[in-house]
Amino acid sequence: MSLQAGRKARIGIPYRTRNEELTGDFGKLENYIDSVRKAGAEAVVISLGLGSLHLAKIARTLDGVVLTGSPADVDPARFRAPRHAKCADPDKDRERTDSALLEHCLAERKPVLAICYGMQSLNVFLAGTLIQDIQSEVEAAIEHDWDDSPGAPDRTHAISIEPDSRLAQTASGFQALVNSSHHQAVGQPGRHLRVVSRTSDGVIEAVEWRGDANWILGVQWHPERMAETDSLARGLFADLVAVARLGKMPAQA
Repeated sequence: MSLQAGRKARIGIPYRTRNEELTGDFGKLENYIDSVRKAGAEAVVISLGLGSLHLAKIARTLDGVVLTGSPADVDPARFRAPRHAKCADPDKDRERTDSALLEHCLAERKPVLAICYGMQSLNVFLAGTLIQDIQSEVEAAIEHDWDDSPGAPDRTHAISIEPDSRLAQTASGFQALVNSSHHQAVGQPGRHLRVVSRTSDGVIEAVEWRGDANWILGVQWHPERMAETDSLARGLFADLVAVARLGKMPAQA
């Protein structure tokens, strides 16, 4: 059932890390908030310090979720791998929050847009694995981990997109230029995730959920930083909000 007339979709956005939340370092979080608002939805920032009952209560009020990027890395123990020397420290509060939001969205068939770390978090939640450091684990890797400090210009690389994917519909084509600031990536895709985009070195750039009719998309780049100038970036948030406004998706396509 679609939302009541006049009510905006409520899109949950977890803080990037618990430390940023506690220190008030919200600069990069604002990009996600602005992108959701410009797509016509209400942005609901989710604390990483909530207890399970409070988090579940808030999740029930949401119509969709954006899983943000993060300077943390997912704990390799969660995908049964030894920790690589270049793996950043995990953020247990962020992992716990992401898992609770994903569990709710999958059960209630609410849409999810998972971005960079968020895509990696989604993949591990669904029993997939990660490449812990692209430059040392991928042969002939292109540069993925570009400077994303404030004021640094975004650099882009090309991606290919599967023709019969939802992403191709949003991109209006089978190729795109995207920005990049990550040193990890999806390894083995999690259950019911289909790879729909790669770079020239084979690194996975996007995955789509195929478990039922729900709209769940993970992208390795940062559309929240491209939304002012890039139609694909705006389209990703617009698609999320459009599906959120429809209400619970059907169990089967």
